[in-house]
Amino acid sequence: MNTKLEKTDLKFMRLAIAKAKEGVKKGQTPFGACIVKNNKIIVCSHNLVWKIKNITAHAEMVAISSACETLGDIDLSGCTIYSTCEPCPMCFSACHWARISRIVFGSRIKDAKSFGFNEMAISNLKLKKLIKSKVKVTSGLAIKENIALFEFWKKQARALAY
Repeated sequence: MNTKLEKTDLKFMRLAIAKAKEGVKKGQTPFGACIVKNNKIIVCSHNLVWKIKNITAHAEMVAISSACETLGDIDLSGCTIYSTCEPCPMCFSACHWARISRIVFGSRIKDAKSFGFNEMAISNLKLKKLIKSKVKVTSGLAIKENIALFEFWKKQARALAY
């Protein structure tokens, strides 16, 4: 990856991380997503599952819904989604159907699973191959910072329990 692209990717990933932290402080789980088109932020969101009592309100799903509304279209071609964790099969499918051009994620599904999340252990690369999706996938960006979100969430949950 070229250095300029890497720096740009890191900038947007850190926005997703900040949004995830904001969500954790509000009692949500440690997931954030940022959708960008032509280096312009369309939306940044965090998981809302607990807030709205909707199991499909993952950060990526919330971001995709908001981006479609903002852009006035269901076709998100040319957009990149930055996700703090590898999108689950539902979120990957939504990215595919929305024609998002690129997924960039930090931690992996197995990382979320190791912190107790009920994840389907199927990677985005495997899903991409199975469904012959054209979405480009970049994995492991700022992985340590993204895994740290799980630790932050764990500490916040403990603090709230006492």
